[in-house]
Amino acid sequence: MQLTILYRGPLASCDYDCSYCPFAKRRDTPAQLRADRAALERFTGWVREQKHGVSVLFTPWGEGLTRSWYRRALVELSHLPHVERVAIQTNLSHRVDWASEADPSRLALWATYHPSQVPYERFLGRCVDLAARGVRFSAGIVGQPEHLDAARRLRADLPRHMYLWVNAASGHTYTDSEAADWAQIDPLFAYSRTPHPSRGLPCRTGETVVSVDGTGTVRRCHFVPAVLGNLYDGSFRPALRPRPCPLDVCDCHIGYVHLETLDLYRTFAGGVLERIPALWPQGAMM
Repeated sequence: MQLTILYRGPLASCDYDCSYCPFAKRRDTPAQLRADRAALERFTGWVREQKHGVSVLFTPWGEGLTRSWYRRALVELSHLPHVERVAIQTNLSHRVDWASEADPSRLALWATYHPSQVPYERFLGRCVDLAARGVRFSAGIVGQPEHLDAARRLRADLPRHMYLWVNAASGHTYTDSEAADWAQIDPLFAYSRTPHPSRGLPCRTGETVVSVDGTGTVRRCHFVPAVLGNLYDGSFRPALRPRPCPLDVCDCHIGYVHLETLDLYRTFAGGVLERIPALWPQGAMM
C-alpha cells in the first residue's frame, strides 16, 4: 500500500499579505501555535509508525517554514525509509540552510514567488541556494496580469532544468492571447487556465490519496467535506476505495492532478507532489 496524504493543520498565520490569496489569514496566538505544533508532531509520529509507504504534501493555510516544527518534520520524515516523498508549499521567505539536514532524495518544495511581497533577488537567491543543495523543487507564480514581466524575468534567470509553473488567477478569464503569453513561461498552463469538469469522473482521492487536518479527520481531498474517518483510530481505512468525484468542477492543481482522466500522473511522474513534470526540460507532456 502507498498512501499519499495532503496535511493541513490549524496554522493560518503568514508573513505575506497577498491581495489575491484565497486563504483567510489570521495572526495566530501563542496557544494556536502550540496547538498546531502538537498536531503536527502527532501526525509525524503516526507517519513514523506506519508499515506501508507514505508520501506527504504539507499544504498549510499560512507559511509553514517560518515555524521550526515544520522544518523538523520535513527533515525527520525525509529520513524514514518508507516515506517516498515529503514536500511542502512555501513562499520561501525563510532561509533554506535547514534543508541540508534532510535526505535530498525524498525532500521536495513547491515554492511560490509573490512579486509584491519579496525582493526579486531574495526569491531567486533562495532558488539558487536550494539547487546548490540538491533539493528538488518547483517554483511558480500566480498569473495576475501585473505579474507577467516578473514571471518572464524569473523564467529567464532560472536554469532551464528548473520548472516554473503558473497558476491561473482566481476569477480571471484569460483571452487566447493572454493564455499564450503565460504558456510561453509554463507549457502546462492550459491545465490551470479553466476549471476541469469532474463530476462522476474517477479520481485517486479517497482511494490512494487523502486529506488530513490537525485533528486527524480524514477526507478524500481538501475540497470535499464528507468525512471518511479518523487517521489515528484507523477508522478511515475501510472507507478507502475507488470513487468518482462528487463536485461539478475541480480548479486547483492539488485536486485535479489526481483526476485519472487527465493522466497527470504520467505528466508529473516522479514529481506529483512537488509539481515537477517528468520530461522537463526536454518537453512537457500535454
